[in-house]
Amino acid sequence: MSVKPHDRLAAALRDDLTAVNDLIRERMASENAPRIPEVTAHLVEAGGKRVRPMLTLAAAGICGYQGAFHVHLAATVEFIHTATLLHDDVVDESDQRRGRPSANLLWDNQSSVLVGDYLFARAFQLMTEPGRMDVLRVLSNAAATIAEGEVLQLTAAQNLSTSEETYLKVVRGKTAALFSAATEVGGMIADADAGVVKALHTYGDALGVSFQIADDVLDFDGDAAQTGKNVGDDFREKKLTLPLIKAISKADEAERSFWKRTIEQGRQSDGDLEECLALLAKHGAIEEARTEALSWAETAKAALEGVPDHPMKEMLADLADYVVARIN
Repeated sequence: MSVKPHDRLAAALRDDLTAVNDLIRERMASENAPRIPEVTAHLVEAGGKRVRPMLTLAAAGICGYQGAFHVHLAATVEFIHTATLLHDDVVDESDQRRGRPSANLLWDNQSSVLVGDYLFARAFQLMTEPGRMDVLRVLSNAAATIAEGEVLQLTAAQNLSTSEETYLKVVRGKTAALFSAATEVGGMIADADAGVVKALHTYGDALGVSFQIADDVLDFDGDAAQTGKNVGDDFREKKLTLPLIKAISKADEAERSFWKRTIEQGRQSDGDLEECLALLAKHGAIEEARTEALSWAETAKAALEGVPDHPMKEMLADLADYVVARIN
C-alpha cells in the first residue's frame, strides 16, 4: 500500500513536528483553569493530520529557513484551527469530531466557546514572538477572515438564493484563509522573494478551496466508513454546499418547492435524502463540483512552479493530487 502524501510530509518534518507538538502542549497549559488543558488536549490529541502546521514547516524548509520561529508559526496555525473547531461544533451543534465525542458534548457549550477564545489569545501571543510585523499582519488578517467567513456562512445558511460566488467567499474565508496564511508565513519567515511568497499563498488558497469542495462532494458521494460521516449529513443539516447550490440553480418549479421545504424551511421526512441524491444526479451537480475541485488542485500545483526546487515541493504537489484523489 502506497504511503499517503501527508504521511510522507510528516516523516520529512518529523523533528519539526515534534517541536510543534511540544510547544502546543506547553502553551495550552493553564495553572488557573484546569478545564482549558482538559478540553484542548481532547481535541489536539485526537489524531488530526496537522496538515496546516505542516504547510508552514514545509514552506519554511523549501525556502531554506534555518531559524526556530517556523515552529512558533506552525503552532500558531494549529491553535487558530483548533479554536475554530471548538466554536464550529457549538454553532453546528455537533456531537462528534474526528470520530470522538465533541468537546461541547463532553463538557458544555460555554467551555468550548471560552477555551476556543483562550486558544485564539494563545495564538496571538505566539505569532508576536518572531517579532515580524509582516507575519503578524498575515496571521491576524487570516483570523479575522475566518471569523468573517463563518458569519457569512451563517447568514447564507438555508437561503436558496445563495450563489456560487457567495459559497466561494465562505470557503475562501473559513477554510482557505488559514491554508494560504500557513504557507505564506513559512516563506516570509525565511525572507523568501516576494514572488515566492505570493506563489506559496496561491498554492495554499487553491489547496484550501479544493479541499473544501472535495469534502462537499464526499458528503454525497463518499464511503461513510472512510469519511467518518454519514452520506447526506450536509443535507440533513441544511448546509448549502456547492453540489446543492448547483442543483438548486437548475431546479424547475416542483424541484424548487422540494428544496424550499427541505432546506429553507427545514422540514425533512423519510425519502427526502434519496430525492435529494436523485436531483443531484439529474443535474450533474456532483460531477460539476468534482470538476471544480480538480481545477483548483491544478491551480495549486501550477503555483508551485514559482517555488524553489526541493524534495518537499514534490510532496506539496502530491498533497494537492491526494486531496482530489478521494473524489475520483
